[in-house]
Amino acid sequence: MPIKPIRPIKPIKPISPISPISPISPISPINNITMKKRIQFSLVYRDMWQSSGKFQPRKDQLERIAPAIIDMGVFDRVETNGGAFEQVNLLAGENPNAAVRAFCKPFNQVGIKTHMLDRGLNALRMYPVPDDVRELQYKVKHAQGVDIPRIFCGLNDVRNIIPSVKWAKAAGMTPQATLCITTSPVHTVEYYSEIADQVIAAGAEEICLKDMAGIGQPALLGALTKAIKTKHPDIIIQYHGHSGPGLSMASILEVCNNGADVIDTAIEPLSWGKVHPDIISVQSMLKNEGFEVKEINMNAYMRARALTQEFIDDWLGYFINPGNKHMSSLLLGCGLPGGMMGSMMADLAGIHGVINNTLKAKGEPELSTDEILVKLFDEVAYVWPRVGYPPLVTPFSQYVKNIALMNLLTIAQGKGRFVMMDDSMWGMILGKSGKIPGTIDPELKELAAKQGREFTDADPHTLLKNALPDFIKEMEENGWERGQDDEELYELAMHPEQYRNYKSGQAKKNFLADLQKAKDAKLQAAAGPKLSVEELSAFKHAKADAIQAPDAGQVLFEVSGDAGVTRCTEPAIGAKYKEGQTFCYIQTQWGQLLPVPAALGGKLVDITAKQGQKVLKGQAIGWIEREA
Repeated sequence: MPIKPIRPIKPIKPISPISPISPISPISPINNITMKKRIQFSLVYRDMWQSSGKFQPRKDQLERIAPAIIDMGVFDRVETNGGAFEQVNLLAGENPNAAVRAFCKPFNQVGIKTHMLDRGLNALRMYPVPDDVRELQYKVKHAQGVDIPRIFCGLNDVRNIIPSVKWAKAAGMTPQATLCITTSPVHTVEYYSEIADQVIAAGAEEICLKDMAGIGQPALLGALTKAIKTKHPDIIIQYHGHSGPGLSMASILEVCNNGADVIDTAIEPLSWGKVHPDIISVQSMLKNEGFEVKEINMNAYMRARALTQEFIDDWLGYFINPGNKHMSSLLLGCGLPGGMMGSMMADLAGIHGVINNTLKAKGEPELSTDEILVKLFDEVAYVWPRVGYPPLVTPFSQYVKNIALMNLLTIAQGKGRFVMMDDSMWGMILGKSGKIPGTIDPELKELAAKQGREFTDADPHTLLKNALPDFIKEMEENGWERGQDDEELYELAMHPEQYRNYKSGQAKKNFLADLQKAKDAKLQAAAGPKLSVEELSAFKHAKADAIQAPDAGQVLFEVSGDAGVTRCTEPAIGAKYKEGQTFCYIQTQWGQLLPVPAALGGKLVDITAKQGQKVLKGQAIGWIEREA
C-alpha cells in the first residue's frame, strides 16, 4: 500500500499575551470552596443562665467574666440583661442597675454590641406595663450601655411591638423586632413575613427569629429568612434557637444559607441541653460550610468556661435544675420551651400525688412519672389549638401548660376540662394581652359567656393608665433617690413588690435563707438520710474557719464613718475576704465597737448571726473557707 503524504504542519499561532490575573475569591482552607458571607456571633450569656436555673451572676461575677468573653475574639454581640435578669437580681437582694452598667461597660469600650430581651407590652415582667414606664425603660437602658432591645410579643401582635420600636429608636437604641417561632397550621412563612413587613415599616432595623422552644422546622426557618432578605436586603436577621429538641444546628445552617447575619450561641458548661448550641460547634460547622467567621481564642474560652463553672459552684448551681442539661425530642410534640421544663416538672410533681390519690380512691391504677408526663404533653397538644395556637413563650407557655395541668387534675376528679382557669389564663383567651393567632374553640367561647366574660379586640396598651406619677410620689415619701438617669424610679415602677423588698433588705434575707436551705438539702442528699442537724452542720463547716465574737454584744456588718450604724443586711454567701479584713463589728454593752477580722481570709460559706443580733463571747458569727 502506498504511503500517504504527510500533511504540512500548520504554523503555530503566536501566543496571546497573558491577561492579568483577577483577584481570587477567598478559599475555605478546609473544603477549598469559595468563601460565603460573614456570619457574626452573639453570646447569650443572660439566657444561658435563665434557661438553666433561677438566678443570674452577681455584678462582681459579671465584671470578672466580661474580659474573658472579649478575649475570645469571636463575639460581635453579647446579651447582657433583660428577660428576668433585673427581677432576679432584686430577688437576690442585688441592684440590677449597677449590674447592667458594670457588665455593659467593657463591651461598650471595645465595640461589642450589647442586647437585651424585652417582652414588649410586658417589658421586663410577666404582665402588662403602662406606656410611660415602657418609654422610660429605653431611656434608662440606653444610658446604662445597652445597644439593642430584642422586642417580642408572645402572640406576635404588632400592636404590642410597634410602640416599643418607636420608643427605643427615639432613645437612641437599635430596635430589633422579634418573630416568635413555632410550628402550627397558622404559623406559615406568609404569616411571619407579613408581621416582618409591618414592624420594619414602623422602624425596626433588625429582625430576630426567636425559636424559643427549638421546635421551628429548619426548612420553614430557611424559607422565612430568604423571604425577608429578598424583600428587605438591608435588614439584619439574628437567629435565636434553643437546642432542646435537637433541631438547632440544622436550623442554623438553613438560616445562614438563606441570608441570616447573626447567630446566638452559648459556652460550656451551660451550652446544649435545653439551652443553646455551643459556639465551638456552630463556628466549626459554618466555617466548613464556607462562611467567613471569626476564630476562637481557646485559652480565653477555657477561662470563661472555668469562671462560669466557678459561679455555678459558688451558689448559682443550687438553683439549676439538672434536667435542663438533657435534650429531649419529647419537646417537639408539646412545643413547650426547654427553659420552663424545670418548673413544669416541679409543678407536675405536686399534682402527681393528688391525681394518684384520686385514682386510688376510685379503685383505678395509679400513674407513673413517665405516664403522667406523657399525659401532660398530650393534654398540651389538646389545649393549644383550642386556645388559638399562641406561640409557647413567656408568659403564654405558662398559661397553656397550667391549663393542661389543671385539666389532668379535674379530669381525674371527674369534673371535665377547663374548670380551673384563673384570670391570667382567661385574659390570654379573651384577647386582653393581644390578638390570638388562631381561632378560640366554641366550647371556650360558650364557657366564657356563661361566666360573664367578654372578648375584646382593643389595643392592649390602651387599657392601662400611666403610672410614673404615683411611683415618683412613693419615692419622695420614702426618701428614696430616683437614681442616675431615673434608673431607680424605673426599677420601682417595673418591679414594685421586688424593689420594695430589695430596699427594705427583706429580699436579701429571703435569698440567703433559700440559699442555705438549698445547700443543706444538697448536703443531706449527699450524706444520706440519717444525718442529724448537728452532723450536717459539722459536715458543712469541715473545711471552714469559724468567725467568733471577741466579746458579748450586737453584730453589725457595717458602720458609717461617724461610728453610727448603717442599715444593711448580712453579706452574701460566696463573698470573698482577704486575710485580716474586717468581717463585721461587735458593739459591746458599753458602746465599744470591736472589729472582727475574717481570720485567714477566703470564701464565706455560712452565716449564723444576723445583722443586729445579740451574741455571746466566742459564739460563731460565720464560717469562711480558706482557698487553696
